[in-house]
Amino acid sequence: MKKTISIIGSGFSALSASCYLAQLGHTVTIYEKNDSIGGRARQFKSNGFTFDMGPSWYWMPDVFERFFQDFGKKQSDYYELIKLNPAYRVYFGIDDFINIYDNLEAIKSVFENIEKGSAKKLQAFINQAKSNYDIAIKDLVYRPGVSPLELITPKTILKLNQFISNVSSDIRKEFKNERLIQILEFPVLFLGAKPSKTPSFYNFMNYADFGLGTWHPKTGMFDVVRGIKKLALELGVTIKTNSAIEKIIVENKTAKGIVINGTVIHSDIILSGADYQHTETLLEKEHRAYSDKYWEGRVFAPSSLLFFVGFDKKIENITHHALFFDVDFNQHAADIYDEPKWPEAPLFYANFPSKTDSTAAPDGMETGFFLIPLAPGIDDSELLREKYFEKIINRFEEITQQKIKKNIIFKRSFCKNDFVADYNAYKGNAYGMANTLLQTAFLRPKLKSKKVRNLYFTGQLTVPGPGVPPALISGKLVAELIQKSL
Repeated sequence: MKKTISIIGSGFSALSASCYLAQLGHTVTIYEKNDSIGGRARQFKSNGFTFDMGPSWYWMPDVFERFFQDFGKKQSDYYELIKLNPAYRVYFGIDDFINIYDNLEAIKSVFENIEKGSAKKLQAFINQAKSNYDIAIKDLVYRPGVSPLELITPKTILKLNQFISNVSSDIRKEFKNERLIQILEFPVLFLGAKPSKTPSFYNFMNYADFGLGTWHPKTGMFDVVRGIKKLALELGVTIKTNSAIEKIIVENKTAKGIVINGTVIHSDIILSGADYQHTETLLEKEHRAYSDKYWEGRVFAPSSLLFFVGFDKKIENITHHALFFDVDFNQHAADIYDEPKWPEAPLFYANFPSKTDSTAAPDGMETGFFLIPLAPGIDDSELLREKYFEKIINRFEEITQQKIKKNIIFKRSFCKNDFVADYNAYKGNAYGMANTLLQTAFLRPKLKSKKVRNLYFTGQLTVPGPGVPPALISGKLVAELIQKSL
C-alpha cells in the first residue's frame, strides 16, 4: 500500500531514506528548516572560497557504492572520487610528523622505521580489523536494532572477548611508541567516544583507514549531497527548504501530520532525520518515548569549534588533511569526556581542500577548515572562539614554520550555539551519540517510536550511529522498517 510520507530534515540519513521510500512507490516530501539541504553537510561560498561545513573525511567507499547499487546505479554516476596520498599527516612538533599513505605496505614501512617489529604487528592488527569490518559493515550495521539477538551470530560469538576489552588496551599491548599508538587510536574518535571506552570490535575503523584509504569527492563533500539529491529527485522525491517543523500532530496515539508556519500538512507516515531529542519536543509530553533524564544520562559525541578561513596565498608544509597531536592527547580527551571544559591545550584538525580541488579557492589562494573537538553543552562565546583561534593558529605557524595570520582575508566560526540554532542539536553535539558498549545497536534510541504509531526516526542518534556511512545505512534501515509495518 502506497503512503504519503513527510520527512523532517535533509541530512544524509533523511536523503537516504527518501530514496528508498520513493523507490518503493511512496509519495515522499522532505522538509528542511534551513535554506539549503545537507544538514551538517551543508556548503557555503564566500569571497570566491567554497567551504564544506561539516563532514570532510570520505571513508568506507564500499558503503556509498552499496547505497547507489540498491538503485541500479554506481557512485561514479553521481560524483567523482580522488584517493588522497598521503591520506593525511599527523604533526607531533616542529619537523616532527608522520605521513599516512594510501596503501598498507607504505604505512607498514613507516611504522617499522619508527618501532622495530611493528610492521608485522600492524599487519596482524589490520587483518583482525578487516575481519571485524566484514562482519560489522557488511552485515551487523544493516540490522535495525530491534533485538539483542541481532548481534548474536556464529561469527560474533567467536569475537565475544572483543566486546569486553577496549581499543586502547589492545593497541597498547602491541605497540609501544606513543605516536604510533595515537595514530591507531585516532579512527575510533569518529565514533564519538574515548578509545579506552570503545569496544575492541570497533577496531574495524582502522581497516577503514589503512585498508580502504581516504578519498575526496572532486569538488568537496557536498558533491555527495548533490548526488543523492539528484537520485532522490529522479525517484520522485519533493524537497522543500525554509520549512521548520513547529509540531507533530498526534491523534489516538497515531502521527497524522506536521505543522509548518501554521499550516497543517497531513501525512500517513512521519519520519524524522532531525535531532531525535529535538523531534520529541515537537510532541506532547505523553507521546515522548525518552525523558529529559534519559538524554541527560547518555554519552554524547563531542561538539566542535570550527573555523572556515580563506587565505590570500598558498599554505606550505601542509597536506589536504592534517592532525595536530603536538599536545597531550589524553588530557584533551579527559576535557571532553571526564570533566567537560574548554581544553587548555587542544588537539586540532586542519583541512585544506584546495590542495586537491582547485575550485575551492581563487587562483593562488587557499581554503582552510580548522576543527577543535569540544565537550557538548560547553559555554560558547565569541571571546572564547577568538581565544582558541589564536591558540591553534599560533601553533600552526610554529609547527609548519610559516606566517599565515596576516594572509587571512575571510574567517567565519561555528560552534555549539550554532549547532543548536542551525540543527537543533542536543547540547550542540556535532556527531550524535557515542558508540559505547551500552549505546550500541539495540541499546540506542529506536528507529520506530515506542509511543506513537507511524512515527519513525533516522540519523546519528539512532541506529547504527554517528558518521556519514552509518547515516546512509540508517536511512535504509528505517525505510525497510516502515515498509515492513505496512
